[in-house]
Amino acid sequence: MNTFNLEVRRLTPKDLGAVLELDRVCFGRLWTLEGYQRELDSPNSDLFGLFSAISTVKLLGMGCFWSILEEAHITILAVDPQYHRQGLGQALLYSLLLTAWERGLERATLEVRASNLAAISLYQKFGFKTAGKRPGYYKDNGEDALILWLGDLQKPAFKANLQCWDHQISDRLQKSRWRLQMIGYE
Repeated sequence: MNTFNLEVRRLTPKDLGAVLELDRVCFGRLWTLEGYQRELDSPNSDLFGLFSAISTVKLLGMGCFWSILEEAHITILAVDPQYHRQGLGQALLYSLLLTAWERGLERATLEVRASNLAAISLYQKFGFKTAGKRPGYYKDNGEDALILWLGDLQKPAFKANLQCWDHQISDRLQKSRWRLQMIGYE
């Protein structure tokens, strides 16, 4: 069975057209071109993309977090709907958490729609717990956001989790005929 390379790398200004298209498909234009450019320019923002040479879609997924003091605040995690249920969201979330750990950050947090059960399940697989709720957080429909939290990123147990997740994600991706390559990681 053939496997295909799946590349996670930092996004660049050359990727902005594809970023805007993925944003449109997944979020209905959540952020503007200027907003994504600010993310690329900020030393406190990490913006990653998921690419494959065999895909008709240029950008299969993207993830972003802000470094705020000792916290990685995950602002975006999106996978093109054509590629759902293949382990790509896991690969992106792993990439974000690995980067946060490498940066020495202590915890990760995010908001997620209370109705987004697939995303909540993904975050729970990585140990995120519900820390609270933001009523009416989403302006498009007034939906509540759950605040999810993951602590102790610099503890030895988290490093062991990263190694375990790396193997699990590789196995999951292989079932969908993908092989993960992480570009630019230490």
